[in-house]
Amino acid sequence: MAYTGRAKDSERSEELIKEQMTAQGIRKNLDVTQISLSNRDLSEVTELSVYKRLNYLWLNGNKLRTIKVLSENYRLAELYLQDNELVDVEGALQHLTNLKIIMLQNNQLTKLEDTMKEFKYMQGLETLNLSKNPLAQESEYRYYTIFHIPSLKLLDRREVKKSERDEARKLYRQERQTLVDTIAFGRRWEAGPPQQNKDTPLRVSPPLRDLESLNQFEKEDPRELPGRADRRSLMQYSHFDWSKVPRVEEKRLQKYNSPEDNAQIVTVRFR
Repeated sequence: MAYTGRAKDSERSEELIKEQMTAQGIRKNLDVTQISLSNRDLSEVTELSVYKRLNYLWLNGNKLRTIKVLSENYRLAELYLQDNELVDVEGALQHLTNLKIIMLQNNQLTKLEDTMKEFKYMQGLETLNLSKNPLAQESEYRYYTIFHIPSLKLLDRREVKKSERDEARKLYRQERQTLVDTIAFGRRWEAGPPQQNKDTPLRVSPPLRDLESLNQFEKEDPRELPGRADRRSLMQYSHFDWSKVPRVEEKRLQKYNSPEDNAQIVTVRFR
């Protein structure tokens, strides 16, 4: 079928899928288990969520910049997206928890951390290729990827070795523990925990709002500070005094008929 310059790529991809179904004698969308749209020069693909039993999908060798057409293809086991122009996959893959193979090499993915978030629920992912993406140039890319996808067996066409898993675990578990160590009383030191001298007491910088309160306190008239401090230290709490309220049995015996038989509010103040 010939297509004019006005034909949208999404419509073209839909026609290509229908042609494949006809050639294979498939009439229902639910019977489609594999789709191949490789090397079709497509910049856009039709919505594929109607093919709910899709297991294998080839979209490699096109001009795709995003992939937002797989919202309900939960059965996908193999996905081939290499040799495209993908700039990110955020929110596009994380629900595909049955994936075992993903090919993403030779794209334009730059955000390593965001990309790893897409794989965190894929407990069966065994083969991943992210080579020839800008993110693969980061110095700790391989260890970072291995740590965040424990099920990986093959990364960028190289076997994931036990020694690499051990090193990745050592690197990033230690980093996580360092982060935990920088937290004290619910506050985090941005530059890490301070070096404490045995003769110098540990000091934690207060939050900004505490500093503002401190500055306001320092601006007050020194002659008023003692009285102000007393007022600030004054505390109080209130509670109901139920001791004067008759019990049900006593009410029945009519020992108490006073309209004042209600719980009294007692306020206690202290410094």
